[in-house]
Amino acid sequence: MAKKSSAPKPTTVFLVRHGKTPTTGAVLPGRAKGLHLSDEGKAQAQRAADRLAGLGADRFAAVYASPMERTRETAAPIAKALGKRVRVRNGLIEADFGKWTGAKLKNLYKLPEWEKVQKYPSGFRFPGGESFSEMQSRISGQLHDLVAEHPGENIVCVSHADIIKAAVADALGTHLDQFQRIVIGPCAISAIVFTHTGPLVLAVNSTGDDLSSLALS
Repeated sequence: MAKKSSAPKPTTVFLVRHGKTPTTGAVLPGRAKGLHLSDEGKAQAQRAADRLAGLGADRFAAVYASPMERTRETAAPIAKALGKRVRVRNGLIEADFGKWTGAKLKNLYKLPEWEKVQKYPSGFRFPGGESFSEMQSRISGQLHDLVAEHPGENIVCVSHADIIKAAVADALGTHLDQFQRIVIGPCAISAIVFTHTGPLVLAVNSTGDDLSSLALS
């Protein structure tokens, strides 16, 4: 008689970037407090909530968010649609951009360091802040902790563009120096299923209507 497998059941993590804010695309807000969703961002968050609820609210075990206002505001309608509460996890927080926090992107583009940010992020540390390698290690560790808490379940994690890009790159086995090639738009949904033999990427930057093609437990 064949032995039953004792391997943990797969866990699917839905990664959602926060919705648009008044500074999206113009400023590097980082961890600065007081940045909220714009009206468009609120509509995007509701849209993401509707899309996830379309998979069946009872199929989700938890909704997590970064501590930042914009992620918690994005997570709120998602949690409501799924009948959950928003749980905050510090590991989902935006990168610490140090002295670049709050800087205008048009000014950062002119800096010689910007090319390194785009082409050699694994060797870059934000002045007075976090390195990309530390950022990726942090989000990967946080996701593995959450997966361990939710074996065989589906969860939602609302975070930030670079954080999600780093998580997707890690799941794909893509070197950090290529992670800038991944695009994550406001309220786009990405999905990774974590199995005992490694992660499988089900979707990246999904902004369409239907998520039903995703294989869920």
